[in-house]
Amino acid sequence: MNSNQIPLDSAHQSTPKKSTNVHVPTPKFFMPVFLTLIISTLIYIGFQLSADLSHVPALSLYSVILLATALFIALGFEFVNGFHDTANAVATVIYTNALSAPVAVMWAGFCNFLGVMVASGAVAYGIIALLPVELIMNVGSGAGFAMVFAMLIAAILWNLGTWFLGIPASSSHTLIGSILGVGIMNYILNAGAGASGVDMEQVMKVGKALLFSPLIGFAFAAVLFLLVKKIFKRQLELFQPPEGNKPPPPLIRAILIFTCTGVSFAHGSNDGQKGMGLIMLILIGIVPLAYSLNKELDNQHIQSFQQLSTQTASAIYANYTDIPDAQAREVITKYIQTKEITPEVVPALASLTDHLGERVGQYGDLKNIPEAEVAALRNDMYLSTTSFKRLDKAEALPAMSKEQEKVVDDYRDHLDSFLQYIPTWVKVAVALALGLGTMVGWKRIVVTVGERIGKQHMTYGQGMSAELVAMSTIAAADGFGMPVSTTHVLNSAVAGTMVANKSGLNFQMVKTILSAWIFTLPATICLSGGLFWLFLKVF
Repeated sequence: MNSNQIPLDSAHQSTPKKSTNVHVPTPKFFMPVFLTLIISTLIYIGFQLSADLSHVPALSLYSVILLATALFIALGFEFVNGFHDTANAVATVIYTNALSAPVAVMWAGFCNFLGVMVASGAVAYGIIALLPVELIMNVGSGAGFAMVFAMLIAAILWNLGTWFLGIPASSSHTLIGSILGVGIMNYILNAGAGASGVDMEQVMKVGKALLFSPLIGFAFAAVLFLLVKKIFKRQLELFQPPEGNKPPPPLIRAILIFTCTGVSFAHGSNDGQKGMGLIMLILIGIVPLAYSLNKELDNQHIQSFQQLSTQTASAIYANYTDIPDAQAREVITKYIQTKEITPEVVPALASLTDHLGERVGQYGDLKNIPEAEVAALRNDMYLSTTSFKRLDKAEALPAMSKEQEKVVDDYRDHLDSFLQYIPTWVKVAVALALGLGTMVGWKRIVVTVGERIGKQHMTYGQGMSAELVAMSTIAAADGFGMPVSTTHVLNSAVAGTMVANKSGLNFQMVKTILSAWIFTLPATICLSGGLFWLFLKVF
């Protein structure tokens, strides 16, 4: 065997792989720096948590242990998510020798970190909105903790299982399956008490993503590769496997590094927010006084909110009559659970909206609000903003003038400013967990993408085409709000280039990957549902 070749399994004996780039050893400085970052992050989190909790009553030992355990598991989910999804960005640059493996994964980790740090937080709270409304409003209860632990542990177990087998599965679909599992089990256990059912709209979105993501990746990458082959037909080296660790031509190398950067940054800005949302749910449940509302808002913002509340109530229902908050809350909660619009919904929303402004305004400063009232205010704000989104989407809000529409939009923005905030230390913690996770454990899935999908080694042209499709699809999906999976798109894109290049597919591996994609939802639904039932007994 040539010294540049590496041992292969029996399925690949006929086509030796020449590149050893994936096996380049990690620099000696990596582990000390890695451990230093982890220790520094833990110290930073400890100091920031202490500063936040210094203004609230002391936590019991049980609450401290619960908080530490929940944060550890939530950050563990992001860490696993990092190394599980690394292949989306680095497999093509490694197997085309655009970057050495250690440099590629460290660069991807850094870009993931930056992506998390610049994230807005909208996705973080969007993922929370998929959970049963009664559990969100009572996240500090035993059922709330059972929900969070069940979701996170189920997602971690499935991600670890598929990673161990070297199967690139979608972490997003894993988490969504875990959320659906909790929702289904919650409905089964509390159907008689009016519990929320499964969000079938979300199920359909995920189902469509499972169906269309692989097709999009496969077809677009195959077409793009054929175009590249036609345009650069004289540069034959683009369509041959790399010799040893020889890098691609400068232009192709630049494109590969650019797309690796784009995919890594997008992964951080999107997937990192899911961890943020779950951590905020944990903090709100255990320390509501410190984290339920954004206490950085000034008095002027609060006064403006009070005025907008009154104006919004009049805009959506002129001459409304006061409805007791308990009654309005019941009507709106039922609407969010069932999505059935009744004549009582808009009047109840108008009354609750007006009362919210009065209740917040009377304190002048959010720091003056008692703990019991903080939780109640947050729940009512959550009901209000969720109802407006649902009614707006269903086009069920009454006709309004342009001025009234602007008032309602401003009111909803103010609601989001109270609810949808992420403390800097949470961003840093998630960013480091995701970024550091990207730098370890990456090889299993990268080898699958680079060597086992096709029967021949990936060429420079194939790597460029697959990564360009992955990055472009992410950008388009974000713009149009399409729930596509980067993992599905990239792996299908690699397969598409293999077919277009007549390299042949390893059908046994393709079948294994497709099976994992199909079973991700049912497996995580069953796993999280079972864990939720079990944890309900514990909590």
